[in-house]
Amino acid sequence: MKIKFLVLGKTAFPDVKVGEDRYSTRLQHYCSFERVEIPDVKNPKALSQDQLKKKEGELILAKVIPTDYLILMDENGLHQSSVEFAQWLDKKQMSVNGNLLFVIGGAYGFSESVYERANAKLSLSKMTFSHQMVRMIFLEQLYRAYSILKGEPYHHS
Repeated sequence: MKIKFLVLGKTAFPDVKVGEDRYSTRLQHYCSFERVEIPDVKNPKALSQDQLKKKEGELILAKVIPTDYLILMDENGLHQSSVEFAQWLDKKQMSVNGNLLFVIGGAYGFSESVYERANAKLSLSKMTFSHQMVRMIFLEQLYRAYSILKGEPYHHS
């Protein structure tokens, strides 16, 4: 099993990119991890929000294979503590036959077709973060989950 992390577009902020890279590298110690970056939709300002979500959805679904367990990072998803997320991740790794594919959508969320394909939705907080910041926050929480599962001190530092 592989953990795949799918994002739309490049990370725009160098500081956030440094954090993403730090946790992506650390994750290699715990799992087979791959970050997949989908290029931004061209000329997004010429599109309505629904048109943009539809185009982004097509790009996302083109990267999903039938055996992937698709998890959307979504403000209306399941709220968990870090320990609960670690336990959830551990169970999914044991029960899912394909890859765990975590997806962060664009600024306006996901299209209906992506929601229909999704197997699960998770939320990082009741607060709203930019989709750029969510990338680093999610990777840190994924790293934290593995450190919890291994009984390592990171979670308490």
